[in-house]
Amino acid sequence: MKKIMLIGKSGCGKTTLVQALLQNEFFYKKTQAFEYHKCILDTPGEYIENRNYIRAIISEAVNCDIIAFLQDATQEDCIYPPNFAYIFNKRIIGIVTKIDIKNCNVKFAEECLKRAGVKEIFYISSLKQIGIDDIKNLLL
Repeated sequence: MKKIMLIGKSGCGKTTLVQALLQNEFFYKKTQAFEYHKCILDTPGEYIENRNYIRAIISEAVNCDIIAFLQDATQEDCIYPPNFAYIFNKRIIGIVTKIDIKNCNVKFAEECLKRAGVKEIFYISSLKQIGIDDIKNLLL
């Protein structure tokens, strides 16, 4: 299986996606440090929110095959700098999360990821299992 690194703001759905991919029971757990789950690396949201920690993300990305930028469709801000994807010499994908929530703004989330340099975007709802199989197939 390919290894994937999940990057995104706190609360964007990284850990919930991990739980959905591994078919675990859903429960909220704040990620405090890099957490490895089989072929998935879950990163704390603070690492992308605080520019001092971005170097840690970049250095840890060396161990992964795919870098996933997650953008919550219910959020009204974009955490990723323009063309941030070009820092990585890896396959970069975007994942728009929480697409099942009423009044979400999928278009804004998509534009945020595109500005960051993402060309390939997936749309998911971890809780309703929408798009989860697409991510699983990507890892095979």
